Amino acid sequence: MPRESKRALHARMQEEYALLCEEIPEPKCALDFSTPLQLLIATVLSAQTTDKRVNTVTPILFSEYPSAAELAAASPERVEDIIHPLGFYHSKSAHIIALADQLQERFDGVVPQRMEELVTLPGVGRKTANVVLGNAFGVPGFPVDTHVMRVTGRLRWRSDWRSTHPDPVRIEREITACFPPEEWTDLSHRLILHGRAICHARKPDCANCPLNATCPSSEV
Repeated sequence: MPRESKRALHARMQEEYALLCEEIPEPKCALDFSTPLQLLIATVLSAQTTDKRVNTVTPILFSEYPSAAELAAASPERVEDIIHPLGFYHSKSAHIIALADQLQERFDGVVPQRMEELVTLPGVGRKTANVVLGNAFGVPGFPVDTHVMRVTGRLRWRSDWRSTHPDPVRIEREITACFPPEEWTDLSHRLILHGRAICHARKPDCANCPLNATCPSSEV
């Protein structure tokens, strides 16, 4: 395959994203939530499990502990019992209780709206902060998860597509430079949903992919 110029790559990215917009016209967060606190807790719990599974335990968790103050004062054993199906329940319980305690102590129980503050909370990394910013507050954010890494790598939207250990922060910086901020959250959603539905980890469904005509990794 001949080397693609930066201009050609940028044009292809826009064309392929337009097709993703047609494929997934109304993307949304897969985690169920009603408040920024609920989304923050659910996102922390989603590490190393599925959003669908998280949604099975959070109704009970949020019903028993509707505020940061109540979760901060929760019995770790009871929280572990509720979130047990998610795996890693010891560490996840400790994280969300400590997170709630920090929210209560430092932010009066209110989830902050700045990346710099969010990432200081226990269990909260840049990906989680971007999920909360984009979906709870409408602040442009581009969460980079394994689906985003896989799809952007196969599409060769990023320069390190050959890397076996890509840097999520570098991916975020490189991809967002090519799209307006108001698209970042939906762009991430669409890449994730496309990865789940078609661009599977083991064997992508290239025959049914709307991007197969231009994707450099297409097996069609």
